[in-house]
Amino acid sequence: MSALGDRFRAARENRGLSLSEVSEQIRIRSVYLAAIEDENWAVIGAAVYVRGFLRTYARFLGLDPEQAVSEFAGREPELIAPSRPDEPPAESPLRAPGSGLGPFIWVASLVAVVLIALIVYLGVTLQQGPVPVAAVTATPGPTGQPSSSPTGQPSSSSTGQPSSSSTGQLPMGSATAHTLVLHLSAPSWLRVTVDGNVSMVGTFPAGTTRTFHGKVARVRIGNAGGVTIYVDGAGVGPLGKSGDVVVRRFTL
Repeated sequence: MSALGDRFRAARENRGLSLSEVSEQIRIRSVYLAAIEDENWAVIGAAVYVRGFLRTYARFLGLDPEQAVSEFAGREPELIAPSRPDEPPAESPLRAPGSGLGPFIWVASLVAVVLIALIVYLGVTLQQGPVPVAAVTATPGPTGQPSSSPTGQPSSSSTGQPSSSSTGQLPMGSATAHTLVLHLSAPSWLRVTVDGNVSMVGTFPAGTTRTFHGKVARVRIGNAGGVTIYVDGAGVGPLGKSGDVVVRRFTL
């Protein structure tokens, strides 16, 4: 046995450490540490691993790592035998004690969480889909006749009341088939479904006037006393008192 392995063993024993205790501190398996002390390089395998283990072990014991590598290099061609397929792979000397894939795994986990959250958000958004709104909004014009507005937003007039005759009819020319007109004289929550599609939902201010076209309309009103409805130009009469919740179905 040559002096190189003896120096490593003597330095370890002078510290009163076993191979397993050193292995726990420098993260090199004890079988490789014993191979260094016995100079049984074939157990470790490739020369690059031997040099890495020598440097790490030498620094831990307070020996000169470059001198140890130089002594090994002088006998490297004749002392290293090819590793056998059934031997376990040698540990990489580039893994310093306490290092590892910790930061990489943490970053990868964070990215995975963000991607999963994004996928869930997109899935919920696509399932809900957009809520259709009324295609036409009618606002009272200067002559008292409602004029069409394509914005689909609630509108109000200066008087807050639609023009109507004493017979409960909309002004001449505004009565069309398959049409429902809804006007608010007071704020109210509304939900209007036309031919199975939700066309209007939410709380709307006084003065809001909306026109809907279809075959069947279902209206749910949160303040019946503040809402007036006209079907094909004809008023349907009182829907209820202020604060009453009313559900009505109309065939247009």
